[in-house]
Amino acid sequence: MKLLNEHTPLVSVSLPGSTAPVWCKLEFMNPSGSTKDRIAAFILLKAYREGRIGPARAVVEASSGSTSISMAMVCAKLGVKFIAVMPNAVSSERSLLIRGFGGEVHLAPSGTDMAGCIAMAEEVAQDCDGFLPRQFANPDNANAHRYGTAREVLKQMPGQVVNAIVAGVGTGGTLASLYQGLQDAGCRPHVYAARPVSPGRTEGGCCGKTPCCCHKTDACYCEAECSSFSNRIPGVVENMSKLLDPSQFEEFHVLDVDDTHALEMTRALHHLGFPVGPSAGLNMAAAVTIAQQLGPESTVVTIFPDRVERYFSTGLLDSVQ
Repeated sequence: MKLLNEHTPLVSVSLPGSTAPVWCKLEFMNPSGSTKDRIAAFILLKAYREGRIGPARAVVEASSGSTSISMAMVCAKLGVKFIAVMPNAVSSERSLLIRGFGGEVHLAPSGTDMAGCIAMAEEVAQDCDGFLPRQFANPDNANAHRYGTAREVLKQMPGQVVNAIVAGVGTGGTLASLYQGLQDAGCRPHVYAARPVSPGRTEGGCCGKTPCCCHKTDACYCEAECSSFSNRIPGVVENMSKLLDPSQFEEFHVLDVDDTHALEMTRALHHLGFPVGPSAGLNMAAAVTIAQQLGPESTVVTIFPDRVERYFSTGLLDSVQ
């Protein structure tokens, strides 16, 4: 069964004033609009073939959005019931997309972080004898990119040389598996984990947290995406992944990016014609920094993970007139 848009484009993007281009994998062009289609198809098709899911056994997953949307789509094609357990404050678009694919959405109590959602998903699965994909710990999360995305990147990259890969960390599967896949082919790229940070936030702000992690005029994900460094870039989760072990890389670095700059970069990408969400802005901001450090002859690869439509209600586009 074909579920993916194989060979999503890899394009060279140059921003005004930048001296070096960045090679961007347009993962938002997958069928449901995000790179999570890859892991959903890889994990669930394998489980379906092995008889672990089917019409009589549901899939239950904890996710803040994109993974659940992708799994809802795959389950719809397989004829399998899907149940998403999500933080209370996820954007309404994400819940609507899941329900549109025929899935159920169980919202966790207000203030529940992703660890709490995972625990809740385990309870739901136990009650209904459901299958848990466990995206944060399942090695097939990484394998989907190792044997898919990484090989595509090499085929599409002129000269088949990648000097650096840059991405934010959600499950950690993308960074880990891109590196493994490139390493399989003899590449030894530097690895950069882009981390959004919120410098200078004042106490008692709009989200009710201390210190406040956002400005009232910008997207706030305080309930939906709980991390100590920033809650303005959805999909970046702290201390959740068992897939990303820095010791597995020859060169591993963490690059902090001001989350305001990441949101500004997201809007800049919109003006260049890329309909992307905030994580693409984070990735691009970090990748531009690395490309400028390495020079114009370097090949720096990053990911545009998902589409902007699932963020319409978050404030991301509030500055658009």
